[in-house]
This record gives sequence, C-alpha cells and structure tokens, in this order.
Amino acid sequence: MGEEGMVSDDKSTVVKANPKLTVLPLIALIFYEVSGGPFGVEDSVRAGGGPLLSLLGFLIFPLIWSIPEALVTAELATSFPENGGYVIWISSAFGPFWGFQEGFWKWFSGVMDNALYPVLFLDYLKHSFPIFNNLIARIPALLGITVSLTYLNYRGLHIVGFSAVSLAAFSLFPFLVMGILSIPRIKPKQWLVVDFKKVEWRGYFNSMFWNLNYWDKASTLAGEVENPSKTFPKALLGAVVLVVSSYLIPLLAGTGALNSSSSEWTDGYFAEVGMLIGGFWLKWWIQAAAAMSNLGLFEAEMSGDAFQLLGMSEMGMLPAIFASRSKYGTPTVSILCSATGVIFLSWMSFQEILEFLNFLYSIGMLLEFAAFIKLRVKKPDLHRPYRVPLQTFGVTMLCLPPALLLVLVMCLASVKTFVVSGMVIIVGIFLYPALVHAKNRKWTQFDIEQLVVPSNNLDVPQPHQEVTDEASVSLLPVLDPLEIGRELSETSMEGVQKLE
Repeated sequence: MGEEGMVSDDKSTVVKANPKLTVLPLIALIFYEVSGGPFGVEDSVRAGGGPLLSLLGFLIFPLIWSIPEALVTAELATSFPENGGYVIWISSAFGPFWGFQEGFWKWFSGVMDNALYPVLFLDYLKHSFPIFNNLIARIPALLGITVSLTYLNYRGLHIVGFSAVSLAAFSLFPFLVMGILSIPRIKPKQWLVVDFKKVEWRGYFNSMFWNLNYWDKASTLAGEVENPSKTFPKALLGAVVLVVSSYLIPLLAGTGALNSSSSEWTDGYFAEVGMLIGGFWLKWWIQAAAAMSNLGLFEAEMSGDAFQLLGMSEMGMLPAIFASRSKYGTPTVSILCSATGVIFLSWMSFQEILEFLNFLYSIGMLLEFAAFIKLRVKKPDLHRPYRVPLQTFGVTMLCLPPALLLVLVMCLASVKTFVVSGMVIIVGIFLYPALVHAKNRKWTQFDIEQLVVPSNNLDVPQPHQEVTDEASVSLLPVLDPLEIGRELSETSMEGVQKLE
C-alpha cells in the first residue's frame, strides 16, 4: 500500500513539474498529426487527371471536412480536458463499451499510419544514399530510426512539441522559396487543366481524405495542454490555416509554372518541381525537408497514440500499467506498446496502409459526430468553455457533409480492406469483455479511481471548481459498474458481467 501511495505521489509530482503545451507547440503537433507538409499530395494531381480537381479539392474539402472536424474537436476537447480525448467523448455519450471500441479503432489506425514514416524517411534518403535499397542496411536503419524517435517521445512532450515547431519551419520554408521563384513563370490557365478520362475517383478521395484528417488526434493529450479552453481553439484555427496553405502554395506554384503531364505527379515529384524551378540546391533542400517532415509526423502520431492509451488506463479501460509515467511525465509502457505496433506493421505497402487506416478512421469519426450531437441533447448544461455557435439543428447540419464524405470513403474501399477492418472490429468487440474478465479475476490492477482529474490539471480558476469539475466527473456515472453491466447486456455480450 505504501508503494502505491508513493507511485501516486510521484505521478502527481511529475505532472506538476513538467511544462505543458502552449499554443505554438500545439499548432505544430496538430500540423504534423494532420499534414506535415505537401509531401504526398502530388498523387492528387495524377488521380484527379490534372491540377483543377486537386486545387478545388484542397479549397472545398477543408470547408466540408476539416473545419467541421476542427470545430467539433475544439468544443469537446475543452469540455473534457483530459488525456484520452475522443474515448472520453464516446464513453460519455454512449457508454464505456463504445468508448473502448472507438479507442481501439483509432489507436490501431494511428499505429498503422505511423508505420509509414520511418519507411518514407528512408525512401527519400535512398535517392542520395542507394545503400538503403538493400535490406542489410535498410532493416537496421528502420529499427534505429524507430528506437531513436521513440526515445525522443519518452524524454517529454514539451520536447516533442518544440521539435515539431523547428521541423515544421524547416520543412515548409523551401516551398515558400519555391512559390516566390515560380511567380514570373506562372500561367493561370494551366490550373484549369483536367482530363476526366484519367480521373481515378477512389485514389483521389483517399488522397484528399488522408491529407486532411486527424484533426481530433490532439485531443488525446488534452490533459497536457496549458489552459486548454483558450489554447485548443486558437491552435486548431492556426493549424487549419497552416495546413491548407502548405498544400495550396506548392500546388499553385508547381502546376502553374510547369506544363507537366498529370501522370508525372507521383509521390516525391515536388523534388523534381524544385529542381526545374530553382535548381539542384532546391531539389536537395526539398528532399531533406521531406525526410525531416516524416520524423515530425512520427513524433506527433506516437505522442497522440501513447497518451490515448494513458487516458484509457486512467478511465479504467486498460490495466493501470498503461498509465505509468516516466520521470519526464511520459507514459512509458504506452509508448513502448505503440512503438512495437509500428515495427510489426512497417512491412505493409503504402496503399494498403492508407486504405485500412482510412476505413477504421471513418468508422470512428462517424461515432464522434454522433456523440457530439447526442451530448448537445443529453447534456445541454455541460460546461463548454468553447461552444460551436450553433443550436442542435445547426450542429447536425454541420456534421452532415463530413458524415456523407466518410460513408463515401468507406464505400470506395476494396474487399481486402473490408475483410481486414472487419477482423480488427471483431477483435475489439471480444477484447473488451476479456479485459472485464481480467479485472473480475484480479489478474491485473485497474486504476479506475484515477478518472477524476486533479484540480491542477484544469484551466479554470479555483472559485469556479464546482462548475468545471462537471466535465471530469460526468464520466463517473457512465463508468459505474451497473451501467457497464446494463450496456453489455444491451449489446448482447452474454456472459460478461459488471466491472466490479
């Protein structure tokens, strides 16, 4: 018992001692969780049969997808300023069973997404260092990159945040230079080119969706943000502007200044665009920026995945070991778990990973939009430091276009994606009662009592503590043992008993 008390005291001390995220580092983390720069958007020109659909896509999709998702995230992340993010939102709206499913889907899709970046990092380097084409050098390099970046996550979230700021500046500056150099050569009529016979709608929508999603990911570390009620809305707004600009400026420059065939626009083509506009020095700069951007993407994604597991552990959904923190305040076991998943998934191809993670992400987002609307109806008096300035009907209409886009992305998926995603969903359905059984048998410790967030984690002054605590305490009735038992019976999970 004394040891447990010491652990609890140590954890609270760590939380107080380690600096929290402010606006600029949070903007950089959101930027890398969503985008990371224009690397990978080249394929939208090829799949769109020319520049027109690509440019229109990055103008229209943010309006019907990015902005609604960012607004929903801003309201819910400030209403529930704890680690776990969307897992807490779903649990509050639909109960812990669906909260766990949401967390499992989103964590799995996040780890799949993160498996791409060490591979892409080497793919950019191999143009200058052909040795990375050989498995003898490639496999140790992949492991070395993953271990090194995992250690950076372990050292502290504030270090990751400020590293992301530096990486973002380095990654985006060459495209700003390219945009300026391209101005004398731009022919606006080239932006209007489109060949509908060459349009690949499946690849086009998947490319657009992948390059503009994950706005909700930062909510998983809301408990590590300083003054979240003010910081989150500002950071999300700044990130939306930064992401859209980072796509449109290079596309406008490259497609307007060069008369390239749409078939040439494949992943990595921006390096060739830089050479044709500025010379070899700009090409090498863009290649270096692309490689470094993949490091930033890895760091941001792993931070979100790890703190999501920590939040689920604090809610009592996962064993207490996932909530254990290092002396730097980072969730050690959760980071190791996410890193292990990255290593095991890195053998998959880019297109396979893209479709799988998009499908699982789409299911999770549909649940999030439903939770957002239900919480407006179910808990109208919930303390919302930031509130989308619309009534229930208005927010329903706000969520409708992105919901239809999610359904479209899912309908365009291949049979293989349906099968693999279905298997992941089935695993999640059986994993939840297995963890309930482990708790009943006392095979491991579950720290469900940690759900109530300490007052020092909240950004509202002490005199208003009673009002503020509604957001953190509101999950307690949902996670009550009787409620869990009732929900499991409603979902036909026979034989699964209440948590306590």
